[in-house]
Amino acid sequence: MTEENFINKAKASGIIALDLSDYKPKTEIVELDIKDHLFMEMIVKEKEFKESIAKVDFSVYNEKAVAIICSTDAIIPPWAYMLIMEKLSPYAAYVDLNNAETVLLDLWKRRLIYADLKHYRNQKVVVRASTHHDPALYLLAAGLLKPLVKTLMYGEIGLPKVIFKQ
Repeated sequence: MTEENFINKAKASGIIALDLSDYKPKTEIVELDIKDHLFMEMIVKEKEFKESIAKVDFSVYNEKAVAIICSTDAIIPPWAYMLIMEKLSPYAAYVDLNNAETVLLDLWKRRLIYADLKHYRNQKVVVRASTHHDPALYLLAAGLLKPLVKTLMYGEIGLPKVIFKQ
């Protein structure tokens, strides 16, 4: 068979692929564990807590997303989180009271929500499959694309699973 006779059926289908990996945040995400600043790693004593926080070089969090956690079963008063945020705010790109995995998902969803998806309008779109992506991303992508696209699919261009068709 010569090149003239070869027809790329995937290309001829007119299907456009959306790869969720393209929207993955590039910001480094680090965890800040509050337990390191607690009395006996369990109790917030105001004076000691403030002194411990004052010793931290928060510039190490510059341009990073900070996931604030407490790896012990301590009760942390809201003012303690406020104090930490006050120290982080000049440096951190993003701060949340969650683990790094959840912060990554939140940032990823945010990037997808604010993405310019208008070039998918009236197109046949397949959202590429990946076992490494949280299902919440697919849920969000479907919600964002359904009002725009002619056909919404999942999988790969060559063998997509149709989700919605106008």
